[in-house]
Amino acid sequence: MMKGYYSKPEATAETIDADGWLHSGDLVRMRADGHLVFIGRLKDMLKVGGENMAPAEIEGRLLQMDGVAEVAVVGYPDARLGEVPVAFVVQDGSTDIDGDTLRAALKGRIASFKIPRHVCFVEAMPMTPSGKIRKVELRDMARAQITSRQ
Repeated sequence: MMKGYYSKPEATAETIDADGWLHSGDLVRMRADGHLVFIGRLKDMLKVGGENMAPAEIEGRLLQMDGVAEVAVVGYPDARLGEVPVAFVVQDGSTDIDGDTLRAALKGRIASFKIPRHVCFVEAMPMTPSGKIRKVELRDMARAQITSRQ
């Protein structure tokens, strides 16, 4: 049982509540059989036009498409909606794909506000030493790339 962070009472208070529950920031769903299914991270949630959206849902749909090897979805500021989804995609080389093709394939499969407004193709995702995608860096890349296009 975790009692707290060593010499960090503020971090402990933010993470462990009065009843002893550890709030990890993970979003999960409980299946009928009692198992948990990981949905995403709370800090990765996007708020599009007042609706909360888990990037993992879009990422899962895009990963099912031919030509997509890896994908990550982040938010991009939008004056009307607050933020909109942006998909970063690494292609697998099996077929030619573009942003319009990917967005069209999502129509009717997910809510329209969840369809990425922008698709950016990259050779590789920026990764942490432990192998996680650096979404903070992708947000910065989205701001730089999309702003330069407009």
